[in-house]
Amino acid sequence: MTEQELQHLRREKWHLSGQPVRTIEDVRAFMESVGFCLMYPLRPPVLVPTFIGAWIGSDDHLPDWQHAFADPRAQEATDLMIRLLRERGAYEANLFGENSAFLVAASIFPYFYALVGERNPKQVPKGGPRSEYSQLACDTFEVIRRDGPISKQKMREVLGGSISFVALDHALGELWSKIRITRVDYNPSEGAYWDVLYRWSPDVVREGIGLSVGEALSALLSKYLDCVIAADEQELDSFFSNFVARSRIKEATNALLAARELSFVHVGNRSLIQVTPPKPEPVPSGATRTRQPMTRRRAQAPRRS
Repeated sequence: MTEQELQHLRREKWHLSGQPVRTIEDVRAFMESVGFCLMYPLRPPVLVPTFIGAWIGSDDHLPDWQHAFADPRAQEATDLMIRLLRERGAYEANLFGENSAFLVAASIFPYFYALVGERNPKQVPKGGPRSEYSQLACDTFEVIRRDGPISKQKMREVLGGSISFVALDHALGELWSKIRITRVDYNPSEGAYWDVLYRWSPDVVREGIGLSVGEALSALLSKYLDCVIAADEQELDSFFSNFVARSRIKEATNALLAARELSFVHVGNRSLIQVTPPKPEPVPSGATRTRQPMTRRRAQAPRRS
């Protein structure tokens, strides 16, 4: 495979070659195919598709989150993304910061939850000098648990009008980073609505709790490589180290290579890792082999045990 061929395969899979996703059915299929995507591109870039790119059908002059408000294309894409969140076709995760939405397909999210989420999600977080949560985050969780889904504006009123939106955003970020809460809707007059994840999607949380870290990471590694076609170890580290230790990434990658679930492929002068292609079916004795065009396997969600 050449570098040009690799980029072509990515552009086709990420809908950057003039085939935009514009309907909710298209969006569902896109998310299940890629598994993960950013809402907007980041700087420095992250090797993962973008929702806005797939909606436009190109990666030419894409807006980032700072300039999305001035781009009418971004508003239309956001409306479709919010619809997907409402119907639980995808979930948002606080992976690259609250200003850059990271979307995870519904079929993949339990694996992500197994790595990042709380094993006892109904337990109310407690503040204190040794706690990873501030007292405001603990109070915010209790308000969302009691009154959610609830808008940030209403939340601030319940907690006390003297609390700044900056402080409230920080508290929400603490809870969101552990996937205790999730954004479930948006209203232009009141902003985002939040709910506790275990109430919004109890089956997803239950499934994630039942998965081991090793099982979840192996599934996500395979899905990520299917999404990007092939990647080197540094690119795997750059993506997965945002939510799991590098030692675990290497351990899971080596285990999948040993099991031949993953394999190396030469792209130009680089040695990349890919999902091992299926073996060709044997040709019956006496039959004539018909040469078929090369195609990649249709993207599938990882199999669950």
